[in-house]
Amino acid sequence: MKHILLVEDDREISRNLALLLQGEGYAVSAAATQAQAIALAAAQRFDLALIDLNLPDGSGYAVCTALQQTQGVPVIFLTASGDEASVVTGLNMGAVDYITKPFRPRELVARIQAALRRTGRAPQVFSHGVLTVDTDSGLVKISGREVPLSALEYRLLLVFVNNPNGIITRDRLLDELWDAAGEFVTNNALTVYIKRLREKLGDDPAAPRLILTVRGTGYRLGDGHAAE
Repeated sequence: MKHILLVEDDREISRNLALLLQGEGYAVSAAATQAQAIALAAAQRFDLALIDLNLPDGSGYAVCTALQQTQGVPVIFLTASGDEASVVTGLNMGAVDYITKPFRPRELVARIQAALRRTGRAPQVFSHGVLTVDTDSGLVKISGREVPLSALEYRLLLVFVNNPNGIITRDRLLDELWDAAGEFVTNNALTVYIKRLREKLGDDPAAPRLILTVRGTGYRLGDGHAAE
């Protein structure tokens, strides 16, 4: 499990971000001040840091410097300002990205995943039961057999791959597919996409073992070995 340091002094924003990231399968340690963040950086190992530029006792720059000196983890700055000079300073200090508040939660998660991939801190091959996905090549296999998917089907599968232990609501899937397709995706279309994905993965729609239905909620990923 990847460990993220979240440095944000607004309690509500920090709480909501922590819940979002935990729901994506990340471990999160939160700090509200520069001093707390630097202390955490000295005591724990992290895979990535999200750092607010403006902290009550100083600047996010100092936290970034401490992390670069001790751990070399990728840093994404959170800023309420579009001030170009602040952004350039952060990037020159070694930050890999920045995102301006307010931001879309899905955009932040995508930025985090991209940063982890670029720095080699994200696994390139995902294995879960009979399913294997190579996110570098886009190759999908079931029990060693290659499965060709359309771009939208692959995007749908990646939602499950990125959330292997969680329940994914239909609304969440609709949002993801809308972002990927660039057009509105209806509930009926989602049902069709789920059916097609199951069929291509060799998953019996009448008794699925890989893309499982959670009645009244959404779906979750199974291991494909036995009915649950």
